[in-house]
Formats: sequence, C-alpha cells, structure tokens
Amino acid sequence: MSVVISSVEKKSPAEKAGIIPGESLVSINGNLIKDVLDYRFYMTDKKLEIELLSDGKTRTVSVSKPEYEDLGLDFENYLMDKEHCCKNKCIFCFIDQMPPGMRKTLYFKDDDSRLGFLFGNYVTLTNLEEEDIDRIIKMRLSPINVSVHTMNPKLRVEMMKNPHAADSLGYLKKMAEAGITLHLQFVLCPGINDGEELRYSFREVEKLGSAVESAVCVPVGLTKCREGLPKLTPFNKESSLEVIKIVDEFRAECMEKYGEPVFYAADEFFIKAELPFPEYEYYGDFTQLEDGVGLCALLKHDFYEALEYFPAAEYNRHVTIPTGKAAYSTIKELANAAEKRYSGLKIDVLPMENWFFGEKITVTGLLTGGDIAKQLKDRENGDAVLICESTLRYEHDKFIDDTTPEWVEHELETPVLMVPNDGYKLLCAMLGEDADDECDVIYG
Repeated sequence: MSVVISSVEKKSPAEKAGIIPGESLVSINGNLIKDVLDYRFYMTDKKLEIELLSDGKTRTVSVSKPEYEDLGLDFENYLMDKEHCCKNKCIFCFIDQMPPGMRKTLYFKDDDSRLGFLFGNYVTLTNLEEEDIDRIIKMRLSPINVSVHTMNPKLRVEMMKNPHAADSLGYLKKMAEAGITLHLQFVLCPGINDGEELRYSFREVEKLGSAVESAVCVPVGLTKCREGLPKLTPFNKESSLEVIKIVDEFRAECMEKYGEPVFYAADEFFIKAELPFPEYEYYGDFTQLEDGVGLCALLKHDFYEALEYFPAAEYNRHVTIPTGKAAYSTIKELANAAEKRYSGLKIDVLPMENWFFGEKITVTGLLTGGDIAKQLKDRENGDAVLICESTLRYEHDKFIDDTTPEWVEHELETPVLMVPNDGYKLLCAMLGEDADDECDVIYG
C-alpha cells in the first residue's frame, strides 16, 4: 500500500531530501504507511529511511531532522485513507432522524478511531479488531473517546444492532490496562439503559480503574422525523432526577477511591429536572464540553468574571439573542446582569422554537438559520443579532440547514454576530466591544 504525496512544504526536511509531489509514500524505517496515524507516529524519529514509489519504481531517501519535527508532506486526503463509517444501527441514532433533502455529508455516520484521537470524535469500537487496539496502545493514542451507552453486552447488541457490540467492550479493559486514558459517553434512553442498567454500567466502569477520566450521561435526542424507527420516549423531570441521583452516588464513590469524580450528567438533565446547575468546581477540567457537560457553568463563570473586568458605564445599545429553550434561563440571567451593570443596554433574549427538527429538540446548537430568520423577522432586533457559533458547522460558514449568517443578516436587515460559547466574548458582543482585543488583555 502507498499514499500519493500531493505537496511538499518549502524548506522542509522532505524537500531538502529531494522528495517531490506525485511520488507515493510506501514506508518509513521499514514500517508501511497506511494512514495519517502511521505517518505521524513513524516520522518523529531523527533519522528516517523513506521508501518512495513513482512510475512503478521504488527508491529510498535518507532524512535527518530534529526529533518530532514535521517531515513536511501533504496528502490529498487528510486521513490518507477512506474515513471509516459506522456499522451500527443504534436505536437512538440522531442521523437516522435527520430531515430529508440536506447535504450528503450530514448523513454520513463516522466511527473512526483516528478522528477520535485527532479531533475528539466519539467511536463505538465496533469496527475495530484486536490489531487496531494493539496499534492504539503501541502509538499511545490517548485519550480515546468511546460511545459505550451500556456495559451490559447483551443490551449493547440490542441497542446498537451489531453483534460485535458485545465483544468490543473487552477493548475497554485492554486499553485501560495498557494505560490509555478513556472518556466514556452514555446516551441514555428512558426505560432501556437508565435506572438499574445504568448502575450496572457504572459498576463495570469502576472496574476499569483510574484509566477512565470521565464517564458522562447525555439524554437521547428525538426529532420529529422518527417514522419507522424504534419507539423511544424523552426524559422528563422525574426520570432526569433519577439519572442525577445515580450519577451523584457513583461520583461520591470515585471521589473516595481516586480523588476524582469521574461521573457527570449533561446540562440537559439539570434543565429537565428543574435543578440549578452545579457549581463551576463540579466539572473539574471540563473534559466533555462537546457533550454539553458543564457548558452553562463555564459560560456563567467566565461571564461574571468579565463583568468585573468591564467597569460600569453607559451603553446606548440594543441587541437580540436567539437561543434554544434549554439555555434560555441561563442566557436570560446573564443578560439581566449585564443590563443591571450597564445603563442604556437593552438585551432581548428570545427562546426559539425548533421547527426544523421538532419541538423536542431544545439545544441551541441545533437551531437553524431558517428558523432564526423566520422567528426574528418583522421585529425590532436592535443594533445586532447575536447567534451562538455552535449553530454553525466546523468550517463556521453554514447552519445545519445550509443557510449562512450572511443570508440571515440579509433577511433580518440587521448585523449578525456569531459568538463563541465564551463568557468574555459574549459580554463583548453585548457591549459592542472588540472581543479579540479585549480577550487578549483579559487572558494576557
């Protein structure tokens, strides 16, 4: 197997060694290169013997460079291989609930351990073999984020509709014993993997020891597009309270054993349970923010710090903030605090209906540009509309419905500011201050 080199960085070790675009990389120091992980792992040495292929002929070049310095090669495909797709048919899969007619990439189910290591994506381990786990251990690919859902082998097969879902749980033990740090995710479905099943899962997680840095529970997300899919019910106040109770039980045990809490419940559970969010310290290093664990606590903490940084003053400014219903009370609290401190500042916080996915979807990150534009049109939105950046895809150019911030701005005839989930930058946007300049001062 070989991978075609698309370009060679100027003045890089590869260019100095005479490697040119169009050649194929075969091996480094005798190790075959099949993807980006092989390349990154084997190129770190000081002295390299690189085998190349061009027009059916092979040649070997020697490279000397500082240890860990990048070799300087680029490839047409970042992974240098096809992305691994998911082989499961999970009963709660969000992609299966997507409305039709959207861009093709939104329907691709990735389950690639390489993306898990490089970008923090979650993987289920069901499309891996023993040799893949051995490579993870050899390369010290740590931490690994794993979608577990249940530690009950039989139930995991039922939930994921994949017979390999049971034996792949053994990979967790193998990685833990090898010292690979694990972050675990449990998407909970009421009446299926919560309650006593969740307690069983947590007891099994505890057996993995200190290798598990965090294990989080998130509630199943149910859209309006579930025709032909298994019948699931959303969490309510009572069932959310039960999840939090179980999480707290095991947090206390882990604090006693390891001095770390390990177990966490996503923000949505506290919202559904009608409980205040835990204190900032509850979340430790905020290792699973992408799963909605501690987002609100971190936002509030940083926002109130920012309030202390900006002195009380008069601002003749009016802004509108559309938000998902789940985050409404948090954003409204912060807006009230800002209005109280800065005279002349008016902030309209509006909870949005999610017409695109359905009323059961209440998180801000799944709001679409179309829904925002329709619900804010024909009203006085002030000097700017502030929209959370989490509503955009990775490239920050489109909402999930393929509309753009520029299109929303045109529809509303009001400037649109995309704001990161950052308390300092949120306050800057409210006040019309330059967030980059101010944050440079704040963060030093």
